[in-house]
Amino acid sequence: MAEYKLQVSTGDMPSAGTWDHVSVTLIGSDGESEQTDLDNFGKDLCTGKTGIYMVKTSASLGKLLLVKVEKDPRLFTREDEWYCSTIEVTTPEGDAILFPCHRWISRGEYVELRGGRAMKYFEDDHPLLIEHRKKELMLKKSLYQWKPLAEGLLHISGFENASELPAEIRFSKAKTDEMQDTTKQLGRKFHFKGMVGSIEKWENFDDLKRLFNFQKTPMSEYVAEHWKDDDFYGFQFLNGINPTLIKRCSELPRNFPVTEEMVKPFLAEGSSLRREIAKGNIFLYDQKKLDGLPTYVYNGESLTVTSGLCLFYLNPEKKLMPIAIQLHQQPSEKNPIFLPSDLETDWLLAKMFIKNADSLDHEAVHHLMNTHFMGEVYTVATLRCFPVIHPLYKLLIPHFKSTLDINIRGRVGLMGPNGMFEKSTAGVEGMIEIMRRSLREMTYSSICLPENIAARGLESIPNYFYRDDGLKLWSIIDSFVRAAVEYYYPSDADVCKDTELQDWICEIFTYGLLGNKASGFPHCFHCIEELIRFITMVIFTVSAQHAAVNNGQFDYYFWTPNATLILHKPPPTTKGQSSMETIMETLPNVGETVAISVLINQLSDEHSDDIPLGQYPETRFDEPELTQVILEFQAELSYLGEEITKRNSQLEVPYDYLLPSRIENSVSI
Repeated sequence: MAEYKLQVSTGDMPSAGTWDHVSVTLIGSDGESEQTDLDNFGKDLCTGKTGIYMVKTSASLGKLLLVKVEKDPRLFTREDEWYCSTIEVTTPEGDAILFPCHRWISRGEYVELRGGRAMKYFEDDHPLLIEHRKKELMLKKSLYQWKPLAEGLLHISGFENASELPAEIRFSKAKTDEMQDTTKQLGRKFHFKGMVGSIEKWENFDDLKRLFNFQKTPMSEYVAEHWKDDDFYGFQFLNGINPTLIKRCSELPRNFPVTEEMVKPFLAEGSSLRREIAKGNIFLYDQKKLDGLPTYVYNGESLTVTSGLCLFYLNPEKKLMPIAIQLHQQPSEKNPIFLPSDLETDWLLAKMFIKNADSLDHEAVHHLMNTHFMGEVYTVATLRCFPVIHPLYKLLIPHFKSTLDINIRGRVGLMGPNGMFEKSTAGVEGMIEIMRRSLREMTYSSICLPENIAARGLESIPNYFYRDDGLKLWSIIDSFVRAAVEYYYPSDADVCKDTELQDWICEIFTYGLLGNKASGFPHCFHCIEELIRFITMVIFTVSAQHAAVNNGQFDYYFWTPNATLILHKPPPTTKGQSSMETIMETLPNVGETVAISVLINQLSDEHSDDIPLGQYPETRFDEPELTQVILEFQAELSYLGEEITKRNSQLEVPYDYLLPSRIENSVSI
């Protein structure tokens, strides 16, 4: 007789346990066991518990290949799903083999689990495992299918509703409840004050504070206090929620005719614009891609999206100051260059229109498309192309937790009828066009942070905390990925002959970049270094970059005058004609402000089941070497967290969006 010891672990989420019959069959290279019930004295398979069971066979089964798990009802009770975390099998020879599951198993269903070392396809040598791998991928490709988001845009998952998703990749019940509770609580407050759906205009900023008093953070209060200040305006283009667009200016664009006389009062005494450009102290923000966008039709009139330009000066106090703004691409008498010395409300309006354009670009491109939708591309390709035993599936899947769920919901809340995009200056069609144009221009180097920083000439500008923290995070993630990849891919030849890996990158290139070779994205991998760089970019994008463009939305958007998706009045075409009344008429009305506020509150909210970067509560790797790699990754993140916290304690405006403990492992909100 041979005896196998099974340690069967049930998940710790609510209702993970089951009353149903569960049985296992062990399948080895020399035979298989009889179907054996997991049935000890008392209650089995309880939430958060590990049970020990014995499976006896007449002889050793040889190399253990699969564990077959089956679940059947007990009498005629209602459906009682079971969340199986892992099954660890100790063989008669004394080997302990981990069989990860991490999924819900329904009544009448069976699953076959693979365990042991992560394996690439060409390493499988047993016919049963080869066939099992083939069937798994066929099933996954039929389940996870592609569909285009819109003409000329990347592809997304084919699911129409979050309820269609497999249970293990949906939101947990706790998270769903928390999100609904937050929305209901805010809704009740606003309903009580008669704000929901109101088309009234805010009378003044004190009136607007009625909304602000419902909810605030120390940072949102700072924003409300300092949003008019030019130095804080410049700070936001470095450390706000859209910190990747400003670039060093080596030459003024011909369509931005700023003269020496215009800006001389705002430069250091005795200096000149030409001299400051040569010193590297002049920076440019240019939204030319927004030129000619379709816009939202409000009360029968099309709103105006400004494709503006803003010139910044790094002054001797190392503060980034706006010194000139042109609100449209082509200079003309009706498109003046606004200056800090203009009428206060003129200058304020000019800054507001630039921030409105920035908010549109931020939400449509840098937040939604570049992190959420590209994250979805990486997720779907991973689910389709890698079996669960593949090392890159094990490495990547924790970084795709809940991404499909939040994106399905987000497409309704942002792009659907009455969604936030519909209430923007550009409208839904305009926002889609911004994404379409940006996808055509997207390059691989632009989403790899070190190259992005260098291309924009921002390697040395002071007080750029997004850059400082981001580059350190990139380096830490790179070291983690390098250790894992080099463990499983000892040579470039291993990369080249992994057909599942090559299928994966080909699908990303085809369905994410629409086969655009000019993007510089790889469509195949030739060596280890190429693979390390790409995996580093993926993990950075869905964790750190998403945190940078998502987590501060409440802080910077809740005080509507600082940044908003919709402005009602057209931008000023002459100087000296505006007033504070003009500004209030330009801002969103009460109902629009409330609708946007509720959504950004959700987007910036934290939840009880959030998983910080580097934490892997679901055990997937059986190799002790990978356990050590993960521990080292966690230690480096912890050291960085201490460093950022120490720095922030010395800052008037702390930057904590890239604090590792605040970064989620995946795009899940």
